[in-house]
Amino acid sequence: MKWITRERPKIDRIACPWLIKRFIDPDAEIIYVPFEQVIQKAEELAATPFDIPDVEFSHYKDECTFDYFLRKYELKDPALQVLAPIIRGADTDVHHLAPQAAGLWAISAGLAFNTPDDGELLEKGMLIYDALYSWAKHLQKVKHTQSPVEHLLLEVFNKYLKQKKGEEKKVPSWALELKEIIQDQIDTNLTLSLKDISEELNVHPAYLSREFSKHFDNLSFGDYIRKLRIEKAIHLLESSQHSLSEIAYLTGFSDQSHFTRIFKKYTGQSPSFYKKIMLKSKKDSKG
Repeated sequence: MKWITRERPKIDRIACPWLIKRFIDPDAEIIYVPFEQVIQKAEELAATPFDIPDVEFSHYKDECTFDYFLRKYELKDPALQVLAPIIRGADTDVHHLAPQAAGLWAISAGLAFNTPDDGELLEKGMLIYDALYSWAKHLQKVKHTQSPVEHLLLEVFNKYLKQKKGEEKKVPSWALELKEIIQDQIDTNLTLSLKDISEELNVHPAYLSREFSKHFDNLSFGDYIRKLRIEKAIHLLESSQHSLSEIAYLTGFSDQSHFTRIFKKYTGQSPSFYKKIMLKSKKDSKG
């Protein structure tokens, strides 16, 4: 079967051909022509037009052509359902639909800029969507940083949540183990989120937040992590020659001003003043 659309594809006009060739018709022929020639050439070549106005395979309301192909051919593959909002967000400039949408747009725009031949562009684009599909099907939960804190935290929570009723102790073992894990592993890759954890465990975040605070100094998850970051910052102020901006980075704060504000909230002093007093104290003790 032949499919035809306008030239210089970027998102939909590469994503849809990929979908056609991978899930609908492996032998499909994809034709790119100038916009004003699409309908005429479609008739001449007996090709089905797509991703242009006033044809069946096009945008509907807030959805893009990729969405229509999924509906039309009843493609229920869960990985394709994950790809749909990414492609829709990239194609319609509504990047908040999926965290990957802006990245897909950037890669696609750059690829089109570097590749003047549409046939070659489609060939390269097929590799991108093959990779994106593999990620959606097999790798969504894999983290690039492989943070030991996050992995161990989920392991502990899973262990706790799988306990049988009646086995809970006054201070559950998961809370003790979790405290040790966080304390031992806190580092620059600490990006823990109760929301992410709740989604991973399929447990409501409010429940996790409530249970967490019971066993961690009556602090919320966020406050407890910030407390540990401040404790690590104090250690670095006392034992290293790092600048304040470096310490802010090493303890996971967005910038030095954020670090200073939180440090002062927890200690009553700015980190620069704390360091000054600490250095003076050391100097006096040597004298």
